[in-house]
Amino acid sequence: MDILLQVAVILVCLFYGARKGGVALGLLGGIGIVIMTFVFGLKPGKPPVDVMLTIIAVVAASATLQASGGLDVMLKGAEKVLRRNPKYVSILAPFTTCVLTMLCGTGHVVYTMLPIIYDVAIKNDIRPERPMAASSISAQMGILASPVSVAVVALVAFLAKAPVDGHVIDFVQVLSITIPSTLAGVLMIGIFSWFRGKDLDQDPEFQARIADPEQRKLIYGDSATLMNKTLSRDQWTAMWIFVAAIALVAFLGAFPALRPVFGDKPLSMVLTIQMFMLLAGALMIIFTKTDPSIIGKTEVFRAGMIAVVAVFGVAWMADTVFQSHLPELKAALTELVKTQPWTYAIALLLVSKLVNSQAAAISAMVPVGLAIGVPPGYVVAYAAAAYGYYILPTYPSDLAAIQFDRSGTTHIGKYVINHSFILPGLIGVGTSCVVGYLLAAASGLI
Repeated sequence: MDILLQVAVILVCLFYGARKGGVALGLLGGIGIVIMTFVFGLKPGKPPVDVMLTIIAVVAASATLQASGGLDVMLKGAEKVLRRNPKYVSILAPFTTCVLTMLCGTGHVVYTMLPIIYDVAIKNDIRPERPMAASSISAQMGILASPVSVAVVALVAFLAKAPVDGHVIDFVQVLSITIPSTLAGVLMIGIFSWFRGKDLDQDPEFQARIADPEQRKLIYGDSATLMNKTLSRDQWTAMWIFVAAIALVAFLGAFPALRPVFGDKPLSMVLTIQMFMLLAGALMIIFTKTDPSIIGKTEVFRAGMIAVVAVFGVAWMADTVFQSHLPELKAALTELVKTQPWTYAIALLLVSKLVNSQAAAISAMVPVGLAIGVPPGYVVAYAAAAYGYYILPTYPSDLAAIQFDRSGTTHIGKYVINHSFILPGLIGVGTSCVVGYLLAAASGLI
């Protein structure tokens, strides 16, 4: 009975914290941990310190990239691709936002791209909902395919503590599954989006809207573009430093022999990522004219620090409850997860919706899943299920897509659940989980 009450406390904290938004999610975890310790008498679990420190290092480097203007180089390159191939914007736009997320480690880069995607679509008489909704979803899906994202770092850190037959599923193995499975999901989103909804000339609601001259002027308005922006040498330098650091991290992950050896083991990838991300940030400051005081004011830094607090509170609270009841959970759930391991993916998806964060969902569920017997191969295969907050249109990037689409085609339906993002989300995540399972099986992890 106690465990049911404790899980209820966790759910209340998650739900209320997610509704409040911002750092509230992590802080509400503080209420949960106090109740668990002082009311239920549970021994406090361990907060994921390694994960939190890695988040800080990655966020510091990404925020420095944004402050230096290096991010604009990537965004301008993405815009060039779209403007040269406007007819294919429904397929290309999701790939551009996904790749930008993979490079930067955060889906928040999508905000600058959304008005550009809208402009390319509307000026070519393409229903804006098609690329807009797909791009918002794909930007978030790219998180599980990024070597410097908080979610991937957390996943790798937890898997490092759960070897399979003496072998740890490492950084490179995780990405060898999550990258192709993510891209497969994005491709399916693009194909679906190509055909979704009515063409603008056959949409009576849109035609009625543009019949008003003022509305027509608003809808077709001025172009949003970075094409006329002149990029400085410092911006290019910052971009190349950041990309080189990511490439070096991936290279060291692929070849452990190149990392220093301590106690018969190569330096862990968690520490390697931390070191090279801090190095990248430092080099950007040294070799460009970036003002360090701006770094802490960037959107990337703000969102990243919120993620740190969320992971801290949520993971600590969940670990306290589940570690205290591990024997009972193993006895009750081990057979279920062995015979129906897909149930872990469903649980991960639902928790993600509650916490509105892939990193927080992974930090809360992966240790629990591994502890009760979910094979690590399945944890990697179903990693895409950590993205479930598209189910309701409450995430900032989805709301931003609705606001930037002045045509009104990207929308929240009458029944809320029938919004523009639900089908791309289900198709993308579902495809990624299926492809992830096949790749994990082919790699011998399942």
